[in-house]
Amino acid sequence: MSSLWTPYGEHQPEEEGPAGPGTDPPPPGAGPRPGPDPGPDAGPDVEAEIDPEVAAQLAEARAQLAATPVTDIIANHAVGLWQLAIVHLAPEEGAAPRLDDARLAIDAMAALVDGLGDRLGANAGPLRDALAQLRLVYVQVLQATGGAGPAAPGPGSEPAPGGAPPAG
Repeated sequence: MSSLWTPYGEHQPEEEGPAGPGTDPPPPGAGPRPGPDPGPDAGPDVEAEIDPEVAAQLAEARAQLAATPVTDIIANHAVGLWQLAIVHLAPEEGAAPRLDDARLAIDAMAALVDGLGDRLGANAGPLRDALAQLRLVYVQVLQATGGAGPAAPGPGSEPAPGGAPPAG
């Protein structure tokens, strides 16, 4: 199984069962992970070992990123959240939709699209349309599966205490 990069270093997920205590990365702001200091001879200085060709490729990628309008990058992230929601609404054959996961992705997309509004420039309209269509698909899947919950994800759709739909 591959490892997962976190701000606290590589994390090797366990293959079976829930992670045991102490295997989760510390919360943000918690500082470095406890453990012995590797000392000055722990390994090569990464910066000193970068191949000039790799450094040139990194510089080129950074320049391309800097030249790309921020609205386009944010729109790309919103589309990624849209795709994530679709994966959970229409899983592979034989699997049930994961409505809670889809709803989280839809709410994250809404936070970007609704929160930024017209600041997304030419991307705002198409993203609003995609979000509206995604919300409709969510409702259709919810009704088809007989799922319980609010009619559609979005502002004010968080369940009230006790799991009841929000009062309207």
